[in-house]
Amino acid sequence: MLFYSFFKPVVELKNDLSICRTLHSVDQYLNIKLTNISVTDPEKYPHMLSVKNCLIQGSVVRYMQLPPDEVHKQLLQDAARKEPLPQKQ
Repeated sequence: MLFYSFFKPVVELKNDLSICRTLHSVDQYLNIKLTNISVTDPEKYPHMLSVKNCLIQGSVVRYMQLPPDEVHKQLLQDAARKEPLPQKQ
């Protein structure tokens, strides 16, 4: 979960609902947990305005987009450069 908070994807579901905000976690089945969500079309989905966090089942995801300007590249590179802890054998 080290890198998840650096990504702010737009997730489009099979029912044409598009949700964006901070990625919290993803598992091997592409179940996605987002925090502080916002809907890209609030007029079409007004009932989603009160939702702040959501868990999206992987089977309902059409696609997930990572806008290049929303990825914090410097933070991601710094986190990737940290040396791993020595492992005991």
